[in-house]
Amino acid sequence: MDKILEAVVMSSYPNNVKQGLVRRVIEAAKQPMDSEQCWSMLELSTKLYLTGDTKYKREIGKEVLEVYGHYHPEEFEEFFNVHFLLSLLQEGYGPLGKRSHYVLDYIQLGLQFVLESPSANSIFSLLRIEVLRKVCERPGPRQCAKISKLLTQHPQCIPTGKHQLLFCQQLIRCIGQFQCVSEGEEEIMEFLEQVNKVSGLLQRIWRTQTSSILPSLKELFTIISSTEEQEAPSNALASVVQFVPLELMDGVIRNLTNDDSITDVQMMMAIGRMIDWVSWPLGKNIDKWIIALLKGLAAVKKFSILIEVTLSKIEKVFSKLLYPIVREGALSVLQYMLLSFQHSHEAFHLLLPHIPRLVASLKKEDSNSATSSLEQLAELIHCMFFRFSGFPDLYEPVLEAVKALPIPNEDRIKHLLGQNAWTSQKNELACFYPRLASKSETGKIGLINLGNTCYMNSIIQSLFMASDFRHSVLNLTEGNSQPLMTKLQWLFAFLEHSQRPAISPESFLSASWPPWFTPGAQQDCSEYLKYLLDRLHEEEKTGKRIYQKLKESSLTSQAVEHHYLNKTLIEKMFGGKMMTKIRCLKCLNVSSREEAFTDLSLAFPPSDRNVHGSTSILPVEEIGPQLIEPSENAGQLMGSPWIQRKAPMASDRAAPSVSVETLDSLERGEAANPIRGNDVGVDAAKDPLSTFREQACAAKDSRSVPDLINYFLSPERLTAENKYHCEKCASLQDAEKVAELTEGPHYLILTLLRFSFDPRTMKRKKILDNVSIPVVLKLPILVAPDETEEVSRHGKDGAVPGSGFMTVVYDLCSVVVHSGISSESGHYYCYSRECTDTVPHGQPRDGVPKPASDKQLDFEIQWYLFNDTRVSFSSFESVSNVTSFFPKDTAYVLFYRQRPGRQSCLLHEALAEAGRLHGEPSLHKDLMEAISKDNILFLQEQEKEARNRAAYISALPKSPLWWRDLDRDKDDDSSSGGCSPAAGGGGSGSFHGLVF
Repeated sequence: MDKILEAVVMSSYPNNVKQGLVRRVIEAAKQPMDSEQCWSMLELSTKLYLTGDTKYKREIGKEVLEVYGHYHPEEFEEFFNVHFLLSLLQEGYGPLGKRSHYVLDYIQLGLQFVLESPSANSIFSLLRIEVLRKVCERPGPRQCAKISKLLTQHPQCIPTGKHQLLFCQQLIRCIGQFQCVSEGEEEIMEFLEQVNKVSGLLQRIWRTQTSSILPSLKELFTIISSTEEQEAPSNALASVVQFVPLELMDGVIRNLTNDDSITDVQMMMAIGRMIDWVSWPLGKNIDKWIIALLKGLAAVKKFSILIEVTLSKIEKVFSKLLYPIVREGALSVLQYMLLSFQHSHEAFHLLLPHIPRLVASLKKEDSNSATSSLEQLAELIHCMFFRFSGFPDLYEPVLEAVKALPIPNEDRIKHLLGQNAWTSQKNELACFYPRLASKSETGKIGLINLGNTCYMNSIIQSLFMASDFRHSVLNLTEGNSQPLMTKLQWLFAFLEHSQRPAISPESFLSASWPPWFTPGAQQDCSEYLKYLLDRLHEEEKTGKRIYQKLKESSLTSQAVEHHYLNKTLIEKMFGGKMMTKIRCLKCLNVSSREEAFTDLSLAFPPSDRNVHGSTSILPVEEIGPQLIEPSENAGQLMGSPWIQRKAPMASDRAAPSVSVETLDSLERGEAANPIRGNDVGVDAAKDPLSTFREQACAAKDSRSVPDLINYFLSPERLTAENKYHCEKCASLQDAEKVAELTEGPHYLILTLLRFSFDPRTMKRKKILDNVSIPVVLKLPILVAPDETEEVSRHGKDGAVPGSGFMTVVYDLCSVVVHSGISSESGHYYCYSRECTDTVPHGQPRDGVPKPASDKQLDFEIQWYLFNDTRVSFSSFESVSNVTSFFPKDTAYVLFYRQRPGRQSCLLHEALAEAGRLHGEPSLHKDLMEAISKDNILFLQEQEKEARNRAAYISALPKSPLWWRDLDRDKDDDSSSGGCSPAAGGGGSGSFHGLVF
């Protein structure tokens, strides 16, 4: 049979004819046959696989080998023996000078059929020795990739013990000699894939044997610090560093910078070659390691190395900003190089001829990456202008190039210069380890991500920034009746008073963890929020109260006071009520049911429905970032969709009750609906900052939060399969359902239902539509007729006699953003600000609370961006434009705070009374001691780090003359660098304080 197969394969027949004949031979091979025939076929297939001059012949050889491995295992095991494999690996296969390149592929193919054989262990032992011998011969990237593929698929063949350490070190030496011989795109991609396979094998070994990491890194440093190599090591070594755990960075850098056996020349060579790695396209965290080593050298005052390396490499790093694939890492390294090189203008001036060309190129590119880089580069340039003034002739072309880009304020510039100077370098790893950083310049504290827990961090920060809720939680008395609320109190207290830049919410996570959540997986922040609020509510509802009740007004009626005291804290802060009414279209009978809610889940209208045509009982309005009061004579509004209008016919769509208007359309004089008699009257005075407002507001045909609320409140037809069972008719009937808000919560939580189930893919997809978010929102609340009459007499609350509704105004205070395209993945962060009442809470004149001042609604009120451990200043412009800049980053959960009004008067007065009596919340003794101890521990950690470095530095020789200049420069800089480092500051994180 082997002769037949060989004749067919070697014949001149077309491949399709040969394929048919080969199939017959292979089918025959599946039948029982004697050992001699099997052996002959295995020899032929081995020959075809290893020496076949065409891909077709090798494929035939592979197919035959697989058939015999499956159907003749005993003969295959006998053929595929240790002696045969040893011969293949040491002597090769084929004629001299033309040894086969497929030996490793052949062995990998055959191993799968002998894994359970008695000889398997012998084969593994042989391969463990032979792969080590192979890598010691310094094979090229192709052969190393094949070795890595073999060992990844069969980890039993990885050398063990001391041989494993030697194998890792020799494999790193092989990578150091890798070179891509061709400049073609396909060849480069193949080279990168081969390097990735080899470095991936190292990662696998390091994961199982962490003890091999440090010896491997030592070998890596030996290679890059060598001064004897005629040719520079390959940049492919960058692929090794990306897999080193960042938690080892502190110890590794400390050992390197304090090792007396490493000469300055060797260190200069090593850091110079590491900086060259920024051009490696597959490297992750390379910039972090480079910056960490630079900071480590600054900490031990090896400034001569830093000066030499910076001047020789900064232009090369700058040139890499042209390439998007390596831009982020290169920009991080460039930022640190320039901001730390403050004793002389020499480094900055080297870049001056190149800056205008780079800026023009980035503007032409017009991508998110280019835009972000331009803004960070402009900030960096202005820092250099500030530090090295007095060169107008040199700076004029650069200034012209960046004149249209944002200019940082002086405080920001001083802060960046102050925290990055070599002579003020106290925490060389501050940007990577929160425990070594100082508190954020914002004064706020971040939360450590415990493994895809950004959903929880964003919710906690939003709740913390809800100042009324935070004060109430912090004012709770000591007790164990509400364990979850107690843990929240502790977490809030640490966020308020800790000196750390970020704290771990691990204890609260374990206590508030929904049991159905998968550990380590991304979760839905809205689902977590609902579960958390429900848990806190149920704890208190069952009588486990742990806080002092808010003081009630003596003027409050007993019934109202009793109703208020019976509410839990969650109900007081987030609880609202909604009336659902269903009217039978046959008998016109109306049934109603009142329900409590803590958030409103807002669905998106169907794509074929005009969002501006959605109708509700009372239109929801949005206001731009300024104070606009309703006019004295508000337009008449209908109190119910079923009053003063005919019953709709069965064929009719839900009839509109009133048109929906937003402030934006009214100011431009555009009618959303021709029925002007039902419009809400507003003061259409032009905003002094109308340019920003028009930019922040969505276009007429885009969606907005009021659109979604109006759609939520609009009447819904119940027909066909959704017919309503009318008790009066005692049968299923067509009906109309409508929702009405009867009590507005103090904090209104809106969840935009962006995740919907796609039956085609059987997955939850995300709706990426941009939704404009108003900074101020007017919400219609159904009230009793007598209360409406009383309030409407004052003309300030939007209520109309006989309408049944009043308008409640809400201010935006938090926006949780989801970045990604799926609820099971992505990232959460949040924008927040503190909304408080700006007027005293005394009994207002005529019983009507005074409105908040204009300043309260000014869009310049400080916003903060909370992104896990990182906290930075932000703005409403960033909030409103985030989806425009980053389409996958969309607002998901919104928090609004109710302004003082008739309905919320009781709660606002109680909060004000508590504030007057207690001022800032006072913490109980145990909590205060715990925070105090942790702050002392943090200071001790900082002091220990400083002492360790000082002890080493004191033993160094006296500084050369240029050192004295740096010392004087430190004194000169004292006036411009007085800010403490921000959380995440320095290095790659310094320039992300401004989102846009």
